Amino acid sequence: MLRALVVADEVDERLWTAAVHEFSVDLVLGAGDLPYKYLEFLAGSLDVPCVFVPGNHDPDLSGFTRYGGLSMRDGFPAAWPGPAGGINADARVVDVAGLRIAGLGGSIRYNDGPNQWTERQQARRARRLVRAAGRQSRRDGRGVDVLLTHAPPRGVGDRDDPPHHGFECLHRTVERLRPKWLLHGHIHPYGERLPDRRMGETRVRNVVGRQIMEFDVPAEHEVKS
Repeated sequence: MLRALVVADEVDERLWTAAVHEFSVDLVLGAGDLPYKYLEFLAGSLDVPCVFVPGNHDPDLSGFTRYGGLSMRDGFPAAWPGPAGGINADARVVDVAGLRIAGLGGSIRYNDGPNQWTERQQARRARRLVRAAGRQSRRDGRGVDVLLTHAPPRGVGDRDDPPHHGFECLHRTVERLRPKWLLHGHIHPYGERLPDRRMGETRVRNVVGRQIMEFDVPAEHEVKS
């Protein structure tokens, strides 16, 4: 069993203190719109990996490549604005702490800010993600455990105002990847208790704020303490 601290959109000030050491987890998952220094602090304090996708209020991380401690952008050394040591899963499939995580960051385009995509753009990115997951699955027989997104699927926990529309293409993505979980942020509950939703066998959870989640992982992939 793997335990993860899952965070999105709203900083929990108590976690940005030594009180974070009360939590025993194997991984930090970030679903966007949080200060990168906050993610860096959580992962560093807990001494665990951090996997995240950017939200529509986060700095643009496109074009960056990283080689060990060296960060490059457009072929030149450049300071990476993301959390130190963090793993950007946007449009990628990553295996971390025993979980296979596929990521799609950003929101529907509603102005000229960063990390915003038209439905067509996000659908194109999603198709590439599905192909990447398929290649990995053919190599090792493993599927995706978690689809980590910033925005939800359209009609599954999103809102009617244009900036908070979900992506229609996530329906097809879930159908193809069949993850156990889709975890998203972007939709602030403002005190409302939001139940998990279902898309086939996939459970969809709004993780705005913070929560501890447990995931079943194959014994051969379990984190060794």
